[in-house]
Amino acid sequence: MKFGQENVHNIVHTRELRQLESEFLRIAVVSDTHGLPHPNLAQHLRELAPGHIVHAGDVGDFGVIRHLEKLARVTAVRGNVDGHDWADRVTLDVRDEQRSYLRILITHCALNGPTLRSDVARIARAEDASLVVCGHSHVPFAGRDGELTIFNPGSVGPRRFRLPITFGVIEVSAKGISVRHVDCETGLPWAP
Repeated sequence: MKFGQENVHNIVHTRELRQLESEFLRIAVVSDTHGLPHPNLAQHLRELAPGHIVHAGDVGDFGVIRHLEKLARVTAVRGNVDGHDWADRVTLDVRDEQRSYLRILITHCALNGPTLRSDVARIARAEDASLVVCGHSHVPFAGRDGELTIFNPGSVGPRRFRLPITFGVIEVSAKGISVRHVDCETGLPWAP
């Protein structure tokens, strides 16, 4: 459910609310499909059974989103190769009736190496986000910058150089939030 939007013709930033239907939510995070998601992706996502899917940009073909929507609700942002009318940034608020469990700022380009860009950090603070999800580099990454957690799922599109083909998982519950990477070729946990 969208509850805010700026500049309708050139969407810069939207806000979405994801109401928890139970005390647990699993979010699958993909990025940089470039129109050709890995053939194992759909099966791994079905097995994971996420309640929500985030695509952190460089979708490449709107059909990718249509296939993901068959598995779960999808929130997507525009990447540098996308010409669709998606927002450059989305703030996703995961909450129940009582409180917000997690506020995520989703944008395609957020990192300079392992460092969060200052403009993205400023926006995340203004949105009161605690997690920044991004793509672009194709490099899986999970780290901290002050009070912000940064999470790049890597890429599930065509392999770039010798980088792994990975996606991410965010799990939200009353006990806390966790992030992890999954190897899209094997379905096993991935770590550097």
